Amino acid sequence: MKTPSPLLDSYPFQPKKFKLSTGHVLSYLDEGNKEFPVTLFLHGNPTWSFYYRKAIRSWKEHSRCIAPDHIGCGLSQKPSSKNFSYNLESHAKNILELADYLELKTFNLVVHDWGGAIGMTAFAKQAERISKIVLLNTAAFPSRDVPKRILFCRLPIIGECFVRGLNGFAAPAIWMASAKGMTDEAKKGMLYPYHDWRSRVAIWKFVRDIPFEKNHPSRSTLQNTAKLLHNFSKTESMACWGMKDFCFHPGYLEKWENIWPNLKTYRFPDSGHYILEDSFEEVRSKVEPFLFDNR
Repeated sequence: MKTPSPLLDSYPFQPKKFKLSTGHVLSYLDEGNKEFPVTLFLHGNPTWSFYYRKAIRSWKEHSRCIAPDHIGCGLSQKPSSKNFSYNLESHAKNILELADYLELKTFNLVVHDWGGAIGMTAFAKQAERISKIVLLNTAAFPSRDVPKRILFCRLPIIGECFVRGLNGFAAPAIWMASAKGMTDEAKKGMLYPYHDWRSRVAIWKFVRDIPFEKNHPSRSTLQNTAKLLHNFSKTESMACWGMKDFCFHPGYLEKWENIWPNLKTYRFPDSGHYILEDSFEEVRSKVEPFLFDNR
């Protein structure tokens, strides 16, 4: 399947399709020599594999790069919420199923935003499969420290109309999540899959799935994941953190440092949530030696 023409220059990949056991179709990138060590990239909300385009173009010379679009995101199928649960557990199961289908025995894991919770939930009981971890402004533990602007987006009816009808989450993210400003090409790519009410279903459901309330259905899942993070304590890990992130602020990084005392940390004072948009070359200079120098 060829990518749509507006993205050819910035997204020069050939997405592949995988039919999950649920019947839904997942789109994913599989770039680089299959004999290379594997790097699995997991995106968050409201991004998609496009967020990792620069990393994949650079790192496919060193690694087999796999980047799925979660169901409802990017070029993956976008079923209604009646046909897919759109919760943390379901997304994690999908990633685990894809990894098993591709026979990924060991691999590096790069996670951003919701990708951290999804990836850690998927592999917490199979930590031996993860060679190295790169954290990019993400979390995999409960927190009630959620910005009011995001809590507004979670409101029933009003929030859904704002997020899905007015594109009030993905569109503002292109300027709120970047501290340095994004190119027109990047803005177009980020918003490309999310052009109407139906295509924004996952954006809304991701916001709703934030386990803010103590009785939230996904809270126990995330709590269990947090308890199992010690399984990765011996896994080599690195964090590259945009310190101007309004959501995953520096307090989240400090939490990670407490969980994994051996975490290698790099702080980027002038970068925001979309750190790969704000400081890709600087992040690249840290991540490439970490992931690939021992190959």
